[in-house]
Amino acid sequence: MRLADKKVVCYVEEEFEDLELWYPVMRLREEGATVHFVGPQANKKYIGKYGVPCESDKAMGDVSAEHYDGVLVPGGWAPDKLRRYPEILTFIQEMHKAKKPIGHICHAGWVLVSAKILQGVTTTSTPGIKDDIENAGATWIDEEVVVDGHIVGARRPPDLPAYAKAFADLLASEK
Repeated sequence: MRLADKKVVCYVEEEFEDLELWYPVMRLREEGATVHFVGPQANKKYIGKYGVPCESDKAMGDVSAEHYDGVLVPGGWAPDKLRRYPEILTFIQEMHKAKKPIGHICHAGWVLVSAKILQGVTTTSTPGIKDDIENAGATWIDEEVVVDGHIVGARRPPDLPAYAKAFADLLASEK
């Protein structure tokens, strides 16, 4: 299993987009990765937009970027909440500085905007936040998945197969 030695954080907060959280996590776990759900509180059940629950493994203050190989940020309305936590922004900035894979889909680009890591990056997102992405200094492209260095972006749920594959491939290439 090519990702057996990889550890990934997947952030969770109320009203995450159910498929955008679960699909890439299942894909990574199928390849052997350890994925920890991280939210504001540990061992708390968070409910997705369509009612699918997800229980956090760890609290955001209990994880360190040095112990993880990648991070996923799902879309939905959760990113508007996640971007308000300094611990999450710091974690994303540290992953960016270390050039570790950062995956974002749909509205999750808001977290990267708030972390101020998109200057000079080419990415995509839901068209609804295109202006926010561009105002953060990124070039926005309307494609199902865009990989720029260690940042993997996707637009919406129909793009999940390409997004999950691109993120898994990038994670596998990291030494």
